[in-house]
Amino acid sequence: MASAESAPGSRPLLNGSYEVGPFFDEMFEKDGQPRPHYQALCADLAQLTHESFDERRRAADIFFLYQGITFTVYGSQEGIERIFPFDLIPRIIQRDEWALLERGLIQRVRALNAFLQDIYHDQKIIRDGRIPAELVFGAKHFRREMVGVRVPRNVYAHVAGIDIVRDKDGRYYVLEDNLRSPSGVSYMLENRQAMKRTFARIFEHYGVRPIEHYPQELLNTLRSVAPHPDVEPTVVLLTPGIYNSAYFEHSYLARQMGIEIVEGRDLVVHDGKVYMRTTTGLKQVDVIYRRVDDDFLDPLSFRPDSLLGAPGLFAAYVMGNVTLANAVGTGVADDKAIYAFVPEMIRYYLSESPILENVPTYLAAREEDRAYILDHLEELVVKSVNESGGYGMLVGPHASREQIELFRSRIRAQPRNFIAQPVISLSRHPTYIDGELRGCHIDLRPYVLCGERITIVPGGLTRVALQRGSLVVNSSQGGGSKDTWVLYD
Repeated sequence: MASAESAPGSRPLLNGSYEVGPFFDEMFEKDGQPRPHYQALCADLAQLTHESFDERRRAADIFFLYQGITFTVYGSQEGIERIFPFDLIPRIIQRDEWALLERGLIQRVRALNAFLQDIYHDQKIIRDGRIPAELVFGAKHFRREMVGVRVPRNVYAHVAGIDIVRDKDGRYYVLEDNLRSPSGVSYMLENRQAMKRTFARIFEHYGVRPIEHYPQELLNTLRSVAPHPDVEPTVVLLTPGIYNSAYFEHSYLARQMGIEIVEGRDLVVHDGKVYMRTTTGLKQVDVIYRRVDDDFLDPLSFRPDSLLGAPGLFAAYVMGNVTLANAVGTGVADDKAIYAFVPEMIRYYLSESPILENVPTYLAAREEDRAYILDHLEELVVKSVNESGGYGMLVGPHASREQIELFRSRIRAQPRNFIAQPVISLSRHPTYIDGELRGCHIDLRPYVLCGERITIVPGGLTRVALQRGSLVVNSSQGGGSKDTWVLYD
């Protein structure tokens, strides 16, 4: 490939104008020199011009368009459905750093599953005073119907997406746990395919650990929690339907696993067993990878107006004739007030110190914490405990006086519904936006599979805040993503 300097009238992609800024930059040191594990990538990028990079970016966009890779941004003036924003400059993680993250993720998911098993059975952690009962029983997604219900292998969170950030000093923290129905893994997989197509030569410079086996690992995990291990299980994916914002992911994963994708109307419950309709008659279903929230799973047990689930499904589940992944009631561990106690769960259930720390968290339900939050709203990030996707959040330093006063009144009215955290100066990564390299804040969502064993494919979805200065990386708020390379060496 001709060098950037040799092309007449071209503009080098790396021209020295990139500003590292007062944040931890994943690619560059403070003095602007590439970090050691990025040096080969920078050498390759230095051979490109803005014009040639734009060509590759357009090729990637066409790939995403033809693959139907879209995401719904509710309230967007550009229309509801759009191509998933993807940046071609990958995020690279060294082997030793990934080993630390992997150990911390496994530890955390083990503790979360132990917590879920406990609160739906013996409730020892509550009786021992290690977590307030009112926080657990007052959680929106705590399901009293699950108390005493046994689940295969005592696994509740079969698929977990744990959001990880780095602060200004490069230290890793867990920002959030996503156990109900974590999304985004299809974009992680398609990002890799787009990179291989667009930058095949650069891939040759790196020993990047593969992620393409995720669908098979997911299928193995689902099979391992089938209710009757002596029978070859039938696994299906239950979707709310084509109008759901993540329907592309649902259909993609079902296709990659080689299983049927079904809607509630495709399922029939008879004599406590679940069947799906096929062209040759009814076929029994053993495991349902469900992408439908608890409330809508079964109109006989939860919301009677739901058309998304199947009548009698929960009764079949309680009888042990079908496995639901993730388990009903898992969402209690997504509650952001419960999140504050995960380090304590690790110490309580595993007798270990947390490998990955939480972001410091104030609970508005505590009188002392609430007073601090109300006095420092301009400095804090305030989150609603049951919202996700970047909704229901106040970023104090960037909020208007009206927004701050609105949250003040909400916190006073319903303190259980809010937590607050200091503003974390999320690490940044060079990102190509509007013809220039710009430092954008990022996080990382690795996907943890838990069945007979715990499996993590190396990497995850690196999400990018595309709006200048924004800390909100969520796709539903207009964020984008990058391919994540974990190195062998």
